[in-house]
Amino acid sequence: MSSKKHLLIKIWTVMSGLLFLTVVIYIFGFIIIKGINSISYRFIIEKPDGFPLGTEGGIFPAIVGSICFTLVAVIFALITAFATSVYIVFYEKNEKVKSFIRFIIGTIAGIPSIVLGLFGYSFLIVYLNLEISILTGGIVLGIMIFPFIEVRFEKSFLEVNRGLIEASYSMGVNKFYTIFNMVLPICYRDMLSAISMAGNLAMGATAPILFTGAVIYAPVPKSLFSPAMALPMHLYILISEGISLKNAYGTALVLLMILLIMNGLPVIFTMWKGED
Repeated sequence: MSSKKHLLIKIWTVMSGLLFLTVVIYIFGFIIIKGINSISYRFIIEKPDGFPLGTEGGIFPAIVGSICFTLVAVIFALITAFATSVYIVFYEKNEKVKSFIRFIIGTIAGIPSIVLGLFGYSFLIVYLNLEISILTGGIVLGIMIFPFIEVRFEKSFLEVNRGLIEASYSMGVNKFYTIFNMVLPICYRDMLSAISMAGNLAMGATAPILFTGAVIYAPVPKSLFSPAMALPMHLYILISEGISLKNAYGTALVLLMILLIMNGLPVIFTMWKGED
């Protein structure tokens, strides 16, 4: 009976994996087939043109804007998530305080992205009187991906052999030195993976920047205090307004390629470090 159960579980696992792989290949293939004809040198390096705007020209300002939004979000979330996870794992001893902090993080993770966007608009722009810009949009995106990074950082820190850490403390090494010279070298692969996935999440989000940083059209941003175009926002406008389905597929393909590159960079880096 146990062997039959084992066989059924194995078949179910293989079939589920094949089904998932088929869906992923279909989605990728569909976007590539539909979008490849739109991709050209001009499409990548030029600004949107034509009437309505977006029927001609390219998406370069949206590419730059998306990268800027993502960088601000990742930097903001990385700083706050790293500090929070280090505090919970290495400094705070009270389990009730830890549970409360984790409850707050879980609550943030459960907030819909459109609500975060509305909060960002109400607090950062209306209350604090900040401008609609890459900075405000990036901060809201950073709040969105903060729980994603923090939970994975905390899990990675907790998986480090506690005996190594205690041995370091027993030799008189302070926590700061132990964390940065013993824990981080062990955890950096998992941390890079978490940052990469969080960056992908931020890159593809539209709702948090809808009211806080993204606009329908803007030139290439010159500073963090300028509004900017973003690929998911541009894609939404092209489809919802019926401007150009062809360019929408091209935009989706470019966004997909950027996300794949972002996913691949940590893998390449860890392989390179592994060879060293």
